[in-house]
Amino acid sequence: MKATTAGHYVLSIKLRRDKISSFEPYPFCLPGVSRLEELELHPAVTFVVGENGSGKSTLLEAIAVAWGFNPEGGTKNFHFNTRVSHSVLHEYLRLVKSVKRPRDGFFLRAESLFNLASEIEHLDKEPSFGPPVINSYGYTSLHEQSHGESFFAVLMHRFGGRGFYVLDEPEAALSPTRQLAMMARIHDLVQDRSQFVIATHSPILMAYPDAWIYQVSERGYERVTLEQTEHYVVAKRILNDPHQQLARFLRSKTDD
Repeated sequence: MKATTAGHYVLSIKLRRDKISSFEPYPFCLPGVSRLEELELHPAVTFVVGENGSGKSTLLEAIAVAWGFNPEGGTKNFHFNTRVSHSVLHEYLRLVKSVKRPRDGFFLRAESLFNLASEIEHLDKEPSFGPPVINSYGYTSLHEQSHGESFFAVLMHRFGGRGFYVLDEPEAALSPTRQLAMMARIHDLVQDRSQFVIATHSPILMAYPDAWIYQVSERGYERVTLEQTEHYVVAKRILNDPHQQLARFLRSKTDD
């Protein structure tokens, strides 16, 4: 399976460092922000990976908001706010766009899918001359499905292709088998000239062919291979010898 060149709607992400007076306050103190200069994006799939607290989700949120998506998820047509918690980082980002324009787009984040589902139900209760919004999500209320099923329904039914899609830790709701199914769906959309930027902890998703993986740490952003990511190294070590590796880890914690 080989990924073809997608639409490449966003060429790169630039941090307007000259507009930042101090890198001490949040979110500028996060490694994913303070070490950012310019992040070139792959035409098809770009992964941003790193430890919790590195700032990868903060960056993904800022990219989404800078593009015009709702901070809690959805398309440019969603304007709900359950709780205003997004950072001001989007005000300091510049998205370097190509001449191509997508016909679709979506910001999908695992932690706020419940809020998105509630907003869809709210919109469908309002008088409208158009079809119910839920029709674009598979006709079944996202609240009437498990977290994983509802997440997958959005991916399968709402993502229409030729789009710019930002996904924040999409694997959080999915089993390994569903993650493979998600990869297949991503591949179909890439073939239909879509571009993805994904923050993830999943070595399964990171294995997508020809994708770029940026690992963020205190050293900044590094382009790495799947095999160089800490996620892959740790998972492989445990799966190859779970009993010895876990015994060693637990023993070290007891000694501490």
